[in-house]
Amino acid sequence: MTKNEKVKSAPKKKIVVCISGMAGTGKSTLAKKLAKKYRLRYYSGGDALKALAAEEGYDSSSRGWWESPEGLRFLKKREKQLNFDKKVDDKLLEYAEEGRVLLDSWTMPWLLKTGFKIWLVASIEKRAERIARRDRIPVKEAFRVLKEKEAGTKTIYKKLYGFTLGENFEPFNLVLDTDNLNAGDVFQVLCMVMDNVVLKSEGC
Repeated sequence: MTKNEKVKSAPKKKIVVCISGMAGTGKSTLAKKLAKKYRLRYYSGGDALKALAAEEGYDSSSRGWWESPEGLRFLKKREKQLNFDKKVDDKLLEYAEEGRVLLDSWTMPWLLKTGFKIWLVASIEKRAERIARRDRIPVKEAFRVLKEKEAGTKTIYKKLYGFTLGENFEPFNLVLDTDNLNAGDVFQVLCMVMDNVVLKSEGC
């Protein structure tokens, strides 16, 4: 751990931070790093859904599972059975009520009335490149899978809550374009926001 990455304790208040962004923006990796640095409990809506998928008999443990054929099959099942997503969201709302949490979630920015909400933006071309590197697949295939996955995900949340994922930024306190930033750059920006905006607003 470098000097710039020393662990900081977030204030012992009901601080809630939500990080969202489409696949390939790096939101989950960055969310985990921020949670560790500021000693916030980390909860992921995606991880919770993967756990439910495992209960249904899917092998959801592999890296990049959401973009795999099996992950896309589970997405189709979620479109027909909205109870999977509703169950996860209800649990995340409970965690938010307890406070001192960082939520990696697509829905919480719309469902929570409080908290600091961050949306990470990147073009689908850039995101496809990142997914292709991660999963070692052709960029063209990554692009196709992302389009299919995102169409299904948008359908689920439109049915459940009425918002259009990735097209409405009204709930967010910060929208950050990551197209021309590496993961380290984005992390530094988010640390500055945590130090100078989020924690200060909590009286620290």
